[in-house]
Amino acid sequence: MSGAREAGGDPRPAAVTTEHFTLQGARAATIAESTGRASVFLVSVSGGLIALGFVAQASHLGTAIYAFGLILLPTLAFVGLVTFHRAFQSGLEDAIYADRISRLRAYYFDAAPEITPYLLSVAAQQRLDIQGLSTSPAQKFLTIAGTVAVITSILTGSAAGLLGAVLSDHSSAVAFSSGAVIAVAALTLMIRYIFAQVARGLYPQED
Repeated sequence: MSGAREAGGDPRPAAVTTEHFTLQGARAATIAESTGRASVFLVSVSGGLIALGFVAQASHLGTAIYAFGLILLPTLAFVGLVTFHRAFQSGLEDAIYADRISRLRAYYFDAAPEITPYLLSVAAQQRLDIQGLSTSPAQKFLTIAGTVAVITSILTGSAAGLLGAVLSDHSSAVAFSSGAVIAVAALTLMIRYIFAQVARGLYPQED
């Protein structure tokens, strides 16, 4: 066994490099999935709102616009909800892969300190920041999941406002107030879900 190892050399550098390459590919896959899902969602929202505008124009804001809106907006909100959930899962996977890559980079500098002058060596507290993945609370709002959460909450509030207008005999005050309350509540729940998952230790934290 030892003779074979001496003949083949130390396998650790090759193993670490292979793992680094595999993690980079996994990161690219998670980013591509999140981007693709968000694009499909935004295209659905754009197409749905355009259709809603045509129906509003054709019906002269009659009964058809309310019926169509109460079918369309909840459907788009549901698509947004599942997109948010999967985008968050993909973002979580990406952060974990990035954390593992940063740990491999630390190994490079420990195993070969002579490369330090030629490569960017950062402290452990900055290993995710250098990859654009800050662990600050505000970072959660800059992700694809955070963006989808905002749009989904607006769609949910719009559906609630439209329903409120129907039930209140087209009262603008009821429509806007109910829509705003539901939108804020929906956004709050989704953001709290993100922070709850982070609090469970599923998201990499700085050392």
